[in-house]
Amino acid sequence: MPGPLRGVARTAAVAGTSAAVSNHVSRRQVGRWARQDAQQTAAVQHPSAAPEDKIALLTELGELKTQGVLTETGYENHKRQVLTG
Repeated sequence: MPGPLRGVARTAAVAGTSAAVSNHVSRRQVGRWARQDAQQTAAVQHPSAAPEDKIALLTELGELKTQGVLTETGYENHKRQVLTG
């Protein structure tokens, strides 16, 4: 293979490998986040409650979100459960 063509081929191989590794890492991280949200959802259970209790639950959920215990998605899921159940 001539010199310039060899350099182009090497660059293409490195770029392809880099993209494949990056995509794998991204998919793995998304899976971890999904498992964390599922664990958080399972950790917080809400029985059906009176309106005053719902306000207290929503306040507690807001505090957990502020502290970083709940993600935005987890917070929204729990809030929906409190308001509908």
